[in-house]
Amino acid sequence: MSDPAVPSGFSPRHVAGLVREAIPPMHPGGRPIVAAVALAAGLVRALSGRGTATGLLATAATAAFFRNPHRVPPPRTGVVLAPADGTVATVSEVPPPPELGLPVDVPVPRVSVFLSVLDVHTQRVPLDGRVVAVEYSPGVFLSADLDKASEDNERNSVLLETAGGARVGVVQIAGLLARRIVCDLAPGDEVAAGETFGLIRFGSRVDTYLPPGSRVEVAVGQRTVGGETVLAALPPVG
Repeated sequence: MSDPAVPSGFSPRHVAGLVREAIPPMHPGGRPIVAAVALAAGLVRALSGRGTATGLLATAATAAFFRNPHRVPPPRTGVVLAPADGTVATVSEVPPPPELGLPVDVPVPRVSVFLSVLDVHTQRVPLDGRVVAVEYSPGVFLSADLDKASEDNERNSVLLETAGGARVGVVQIAGLLARRIVCDLAPGDEVAAGETFGLIRFGSRVDTYLPPGSRVEVAVGQRTVGGETVLAALPPVG
């Protein structure tokens, strides 16, 4: 006999599903950091007998930073999705960085998204295709909202190619507080739009380099949702 106190349609499995939807999973790259914060909080509590609430809050906040929520790509073809959550910092035409392997004498559209410490910091594949190259470049740690951070900061560059031959570059850029970029891709990987492929720990920036002739569909100051917001429409094939 059902419990009259439980609303119709609710069950432990249903409630568990609602909790999973409300609390997104954590990216594996954040687990060591969360474990270290929890351990430090436990040591402070053991040595001083105080700080339980502060330790729990710090651990929960760190776990929330590394959240990796579920995203659903829009049903559009021939478009480039935002690879990251954040705010569009710049939309411009610039020569691509040499590590992408694109012609450096031909300016291309670039959309830069700045991630604050409150944004989701996982990165997502912007379109269906194949990984052509992955290149890590050491550098400094300027504030990621500065335009020269695209050239001077530590970064990881990924070149993707669609079945139609369009090439798109995605560059993960470390920020003032970031000291670690995680990228799970390797040359030759087949990828799908919206898949999680990396993580930048703490404040950072992600640049997307588009093929010439692409139509940018976002504006400076606009908020983006990684794997869902359309950054640009690719030029027609041929």
